[in-house]
Amino acid sequence: MRISIFGLGYVGCVSLGCLAQNGNNIIGVDIETVKVDLINQGKPTIIEKDIDDILAAQHALGRIRATSDAFDAVANSEVSIICVGTPSGPEGHLNLEYIYKTAAQIGEVLKQKKEFHVVALRSTVLPGTNMKVGEIIEQTSGKQRNVDFSVVSNPEFLREGTAVADYYNPPYTVIGSDNDQAISIMKEIYSPVAGTVEIVDIKVAELIKYINNSYHALKVVFANEVGSVCKKLGINSHEVMRLFCLDTKLNLSPYYFKPGFAYGGSCLPKDLKALQTLAHDYYLNVPVINSIEASNNISKNSLLDLVIKKGKRKVVSWESVLRPVLTIFAIVLLSM
Repeated sequence: MRISIFGLGYVGCVSLGCLAQNGNNIIGVDIETVKVDLINQGKPTIIEKDIDDILAAQHALGRIRATSDAFDAVANSEVSIICVGTPSGPEGHLNLEYIYKTAAQIGEVLKQKKEFHVVALRSTVLPGTNMKVGEIIEQTSGKQRNVDFSVVSNPEFLREGTAVADYYNPPYTVIGSDNDQAISIMKEIYSPVAGTVEIVDIKVAELIKYINNSYHALKVVFANEVGSVCKKLGINSHEVMRLFCLDTKLNLSPYYFKPGFAYGGSCLPKDLKALQTLAHDYYLNVPVINSIEASNNISKNSLLDLVIKKGKRKVVSWESVLRPVLTIFAIVLLSM
């Protein structure tokens, strides 16, 4: 397949090499001539395990080249993958200027193209960006989305140092699209890659990378807070977390990861409070652990607000109904 890749930074360079190694013909696009020259010499723009050998081999086979000319790249490809940067602003908002400029460039070329073209957003962007990119391409090209072109959200899950291995062995490949033809094309591109292909709503595909990385950050902080508690108690924190990770039925599993109501019962509140008190007694600051109960109370209050807004004066609690019934049932069983 003929593919153009906009942005020859970390994700773009790895994608260029791996896609070429899978048998595709790739054109890299970047405004920095240094990066363009490196690719045209069969050299990487980044330092990453295995990518130098891959690029050298694919350059020798004539499968990769680079240019600063967007018209050349889009005109000679069936799919354009956007991997340009999305830096954070001072208040945390993403700067999508490069994304939108690239979309406008692609749209200008599509004015003169007759064949169906797929634009894949590989850059990490917030929900709504895909739709905006489609609007920009429609405005600049005069073409119609899902008739002449399609915009797909295809987030990457690459880690520095293991990016090539991650490319070929992702947890899954996510394709967010509203077009069957585009889905078919993207599935073909990723057919040599291990793991399942998850076809999801566009906004789900746009959000999942943020959820993944935020949870990874939470894991690091949680483990460090556990480490602080263990250190004060003279306990081996690595052994505690090793044991924690062995539980794949509850700890590292889909259990409890279903958005809904707050936790309750006796065990979770009691044991959480005990851990918080233990940390407090040793004058330890564990803000993540301490914030769990507060966040849970927000869920409870949200439900209470919802009930109050309904304006109903009589409310039944299922627990209050079921508990007496279950108690009687247990007594009967024990007396048999």
